[in-house]
Amino acid sequence: MKKEFEKRLISSIILIPIAFFFIIKGSFFFNFFLLICFIITSYEWHMMSKKKNYNIFGHLFLLFSFISTYLVYNSGADGFVNNSGAGLYVFLGILLVCISTDIGGYIFGKLLKGPKLTKISPNKTYAGVFGGYLLSIIFLSSYVNYHDYNFELENFILVIAISTISQIGDIIVSYFKRLSKIKNTGKLIPGHGGILDRIDGMIFAFPFYFILHLIIF
Repeated sequence: MKKEFEKRLISSIILIPIAFFFIIKGSFFFNFFLLICFIITSYEWHMMSKKKNYNIFGHLFLLFSFISTYLVYNSGADGFVNNSGAGLYVFLGILLVCISTDIGGYIFGKLLKGPKLTKISPNKTYAGVFGGYLLSIIFLSSYVNYHDYNFELENFILVIAISTISQIGDIIVSYFKRLSKIKNTGKLIPGHGGILDRIDGMIFAFPFYFILHLIIF
């Protein structure tokens, strides 16, 4: 368990700055980064489900998910930072919710343990769900306040909604992994598995926000 945690930590320390470099640089760099993630994720999904009748539906969903992510990044849509006109800030806000939900779920789940959330994903606990919510609220409120905006009720509701969708996405991907009788979708990231293992919540969170933005904002 300790070695596994060390692998996860080292991988995160190396990969997170690289990912943020491409995201912050934007333009060609972001588009290239997003395209590479899409290709690898699609490959991992294909290898996991190539003999299943739902294979094509997964590919179509991934395509829609990555297009939604691209549009959110380039839209200047508001939501986390009202009227900012900067899609980058919204993108980073959603990303931060997903990451903090994952970290909070992992830490609280390991420390507090308690009842399991579902048999589909045995490591998921109710304590982890609470931890995911708590950490995402703390991080996002700090993020919004840092940019001189108030963390209001609509922000709180949005964080809870995106955190929930992210956790549901994690469970859905876990369900398909169980159907394929595998633990991870790949071995690209030591201690984490594949790219799909790391962004399973994000591929649901960004389309959710994109659709929500079309309807409400």
